[in-house]
Amino acid sequence: MDNPFLDDSFAIKWSTLKAEHVVADITRALEAASAEINALATGPEPGEPLTFENTLLALESATETLGLPWGLVGHLDAVCNSEQLRKAQNEMLKPVSGFFATVPLNSALWQRVKTYSETDEAKNLSGARRRFLEETLADFRNSGADLPEPDKEKLKEIESKLAEKTQKYSENVLDSTNAWELIIEDETTLAGLPELAKAASLESAKSKNLATDLDPKWRFTLQAPSFLPVLEHVDDDGIRRQVWEGTCAIGASGEHDNTSLIWDILQLRQQKAEVLGRSNFADQVLERRMAKDGATALGFVEDLHRRTKPFFDGETAELEAYKAEKTGGDLCCLEPWEIAYWAEKKRQQQYNFDDEQLRPYFSMESVIGGMFDIASEVFGIRLNEKTKGVEHWHGSVKFYEIHDSESGMHLGSFYADWFPRETKRSGAWMNYLRTGEPRPDGTRAPHLGLMCGNMTPPVGDEPALLKHDEVETVFHEFGHLLHHLLGNVEIKSLNGVNVAWDFVELPSQIMENFCWERESLDRFARHHQSGERIPDALYDKMIAARNYRSATAMMRQLSLGKLDLELHINEATNADPARDLDALSRQLLEGYVLPTITQPPSMARRFGHLFASPTGYAAAYYSYKWAEVLDADAFTRFREEGILSEETGRDFREKILSKGNSEDPAKLFRDFMGRDPDPQALLVRSGLAG
Repeated sequence: MDNPFLDDSFAIKWSTLKAEHVVADITRALEAASAEINALATGPEPGEPLTFENTLLALESATETLGLPWGLVGHLDAVCNSEQLRKAQNEMLKPVSGFFATVPLNSALWQRVKTYSETDEAKNLSGARRRFLEETLADFRNSGADLPEPDKEKLKEIESKLAEKTQKYSENVLDSTNAWELIIEDETTLAGLPELAKAASLESAKSKNLATDLDPKWRFTLQAPSFLPVLEHVDDDGIRRQVWEGTCAIGASGEHDNTSLIWDILQLRQQKAEVLGRSNFADQVLERRMAKDGATALGFVEDLHRRTKPFFDGETAELEAYKAEKTGGDLCCLEPWEIAYWAEKKRQQQYNFDDEQLRPYFSMESVIGGMFDIASEVFGIRLNEKTKGVEHWHGSVKFYEIHDSESGMHLGSFYADWFPRETKRSGAWMNYLRTGEPRPDGTRAPHLGLMCGNMTPPVGDEPALLKHDEVETVFHEFGHLLHHLLGNVEIKSLNGVNVAWDFVELPSQIMENFCWERESLDRFARHHQSGERIPDALYDKMIAARNYRSATAMMRQLSLGKLDLELHINEATNADPARDLDALSRQLLEGYVLPTITQPPSMARRFGHLFASPTGYAAAYYSYKWAEVLDADAFTRFREEGILSEETGRDFREKILSKGNSEDPAKLFRDFMGRDPDPQALLVRSGLAG
């Protein structure tokens, strides 16, 4: 194809999406989208009335003209990064970000939207169409549509700089992650490391031609499946320290140092907020989310901190005492590279439970199959893998279809890419590539999405065997995907995950609950060799240990939310690159983090959720805990009415998953639960309240 990124076929031809096409294709899409926007701004033709279709839907279509191909470029950057692709993407970054920044600042376009909003047709809109009009008006106003022209020009420049700075931040994280490795030649120094992790590190060394079966060496990287087992299990203190120092070096040294970029990004976001008439970026971002403003979000975090702190202090003291008892040393703080190790030792002793015992029951194949079975039963769908006529961006990627179990309608399809690569960014995420819409015949065009992760890969002839928290991550991302694929909203822009970010985590986090209940676990937790379910004794230990150090886990999330909000509310006005970021982070998080002998550097340099995109989760990382309050409460309905209750599942599909942003999220929650959320449910589930 001459312009492969512009092909809007549902079956994406990934083999044609080469870096050499990016500049030409995105330039062409940019020109087409600009022409559509200009036509809207200068129209309509004399005598032609303004309508929902020729104004709001036409605007949605115009932005999609560029958004879809540019989304493919961004996706490939996340999963198949290369120098050629990076160069092409960066070349187009400024004009593309400029286009999207300019749309709501186009005075003539804004006048058309406002004029339409005053028509009789607009005043009589209802349902999703009314919501879309309200959201569009709010988008324009929140983006500066009513500002004087000089301020609009300022905003355009800020958005352009933010796109460039955050892209560079993301590249630094990926490059510094890939730049580090640890090669171990003496196997005895790996005492305590689980055999699966040791085998994987040997395979990693062999894949780089650093080792053979006759001359074994063990290679560790900063991919989570590689380094986490070292921190949790290796007895050698020096090895764990090297790995911990490696994680701290991500985005923190030499040409990959993100420190100055962080201050630049904070300063730009503060400038943006001020131009838009807000005191800080948090207030600007959260105005249309459930929290409404930064003070409310920060108050939410601090309230949970107050409730959690006594339990957190107790867990910290217990761990310090445990290490002193086992080593015969003095009672004192731990080193940061000791925390995971001694916490795991204490858990094994306290509960006679090592979560490595669960791996044989969580092969990737059985987890995916069982997860699909649960979703089919609970939500009234059926899923199947499709292999013929499907292209992928990598050989390990799989492609699935989802149909409604009653009507047989093709609701959507999705890709799954689960294993780490050096060309792939870290973490786990869901995204969408196409959003379906109603057809004239009453059916719907299907949705297209994807979910990615960096899970423990297969080793040798063994299947990929996951840790339980990796299983939770798979279910989490699938929950996001269901939100998109089961969306049944007339307006594409209101479908699925296009909701307030402190609500978007509800569908994903509610799915994690199915990883703990015996009834649902038995659908997929089967020994990869014998097919047996998890023995009762092992399951009982797993449940008993569920809330082990739950206050510490809670506090870690709260500390990240606190750092995020403090930086964007109180520190961005003093965004000076000369400031000591590490000292500031320690000051802001006093009482939120474990006291350690060696002070760890700030997490901010590798905190991609906050700084790897112009907005992302910036000033909104609290959303995970906010939505966890919602999910803990909402899942009580499943507990009361049946973990795999079809009636409850269909209700969740109808009242939450299918609705997207077609109604206010607080109303959607009330529709499902019959009341407002009860914050106590999260504390009870975490073992931090009676």
